[in-house]
Amino acid sequence: MKPNDFSPPRNMAISANPAARLLLLTALVSLFAYLATSTSDPEELVNELLSQQSQSKNGVIHLDDHSVSRFLTSTKTPRPYSLLIFFDAKQLHDKHELHLQDLYLEFSLLASSFITNNPDESSSSYGKLFFCDIEFKESQSSFGLFGVNSLPHIRLVGPNVKNPKESEAMDQGDFSRMAESMSNFVASRTKLSVGPIHRPPILSRNQLGLLFAVLLIWTPFMIKKVLTGQTLLHDPKIWLGGSIFVYFFSVSGAMHNIIRKMPMFLADRNDPNKLIFFYQGSGMQLGAEGFAIGFLYTIVGLLLAFVTHVLVMVKNVAVQRLIMVISLVVSFWAVNKVIYLDNWKTGYGIHTFWPSSWK
Repeated sequence: MKPNDFSPPRNMAISANPAARLLLLTALVSLFAYLATSTSDPEELVNELLSQQSQSKNGVIHLDDHSVSRFLTSTKTPRPYSLLIFFDAKQLHDKHELHLQDLYLEFSLLASSFITNNPDESSSSYGKLFFCDIEFKESQSSFGLFGVNSLPHIRLVGPNVKNPKESEAMDQGDFSRMAESMSNFVASRTKLSVGPIHRPPILSRNQLGLLFAVLLIWTPFMIKKVLTGQTLLHDPKIWLGGSIFVYFFSVSGAMHNIIRKMPMFLADRNDPNKLIFFYQGSGMQLGAEGFAIGFLYTIVGLLLAFVTHVLVMVKNVAVQRLIMVISLVVSFWAVNKVIYLDNWKTGYGIHTFWPSSWK
């Protein structure tokens, strides 16, 4: 082999070239500098969160996939802050059974109340709690990162949480009490007191001023109508209609339906196109059942009131007897339907009792 036929390997040639070594060293230094700067200082992250919180009207910080990576996944634990995250999806706002908009409003009240009640906590750099929201269309990767597959959903990411899926989720049953239950969740998990929830007044100051001015203008006219007896409270028809409504409301079980949130009817399990208005069994009463019974009772009550207050003023005896017979027949039919429905529903029979001396 001739000396000039020998050539060193490529890597040996690079290492022997001073310019190449300098270039490699520069690239390594740049890479280390990038890695060092990519992990932000914890206090810098807190200040950035505080800045975004102050720019938000309700104190809720909007997050996306990039900010989730910056404030959670790419930071070292323990972090000097916790994040309470509300998961939202605008395309589901029309699903009223989810109450996403109502829950987000309560979440906003929770955030603003916490900031108002804890000014020292909101200005400190460590031990902070921030309120955030994530929207599904903007941050689908973050939804997958947290393992969120149903809404409504609220998660608390503590300082020591490394995997977002290991963060604490608020129980679905706790959403019923709105902001108050969210406040209890925060207090039990973070040992921080949210304080009272500051809800906005029903009427603003301008609306109250306008209402007060209208009352001042209307008061003299109202006093005149009261003195002359020209108000609705002096109208016998209003009292008559109100009495009938109260009677129907009492005998129809409407209060039971409101308290128990009973439906008016149910779909038949065997035939989805068929509706069930009367449910057999004493443990459940549908709204249609109560209204039907209330209607029958109201008929009897109105006939009784008509006979005792109006019919007695009719001078024609034949007309009195005819109307009396019709009233008795209709009342008997209505009461018979009520008894029949009670027997069918409960299984208990109601029978006529005859004194032993009549047998």
